[in-house]
Amino acid sequence: MKKYPPIKLNFRNSRDVLAQELKNPAFKKAYDNLAFEFSVIDAMILARSKHGMTQAKLAKKLGTKQSAIARLESGRGNPTLAFVQRLANVLNLDLKLTPRYAKR
Repeated sequence: MKKYPPIKLNFRNSRDVLAQELKNPAFKKAYDNLAFEFSVIDAMILARSKHGMTQAKLAKKLGTKQSAIARLESGRGNPTLAFVQRLANVLNLDLKLTPRYAKR
């Protein structure tokens, strides 16, 4: 049996990778453009888990399939505003839009 030399792996954590990538202006612009979408997804996942609901239970309450919830939570879905409003109602979330020029 042939012996191979050990392979040295150099792992980086995701925060380091993101910090490095954000130095690229094109990447940062694309990342910033997705901030709203990420915040909606994060709020949905957090609220669902706080309510002790599985994706399947949430899907049943919304009249959809578990796979649709999985797509939304992974960022691959493209829900209508009406669906997001139904989702917010089921999870007891408020949807708020703030103008960018408004002081926060």
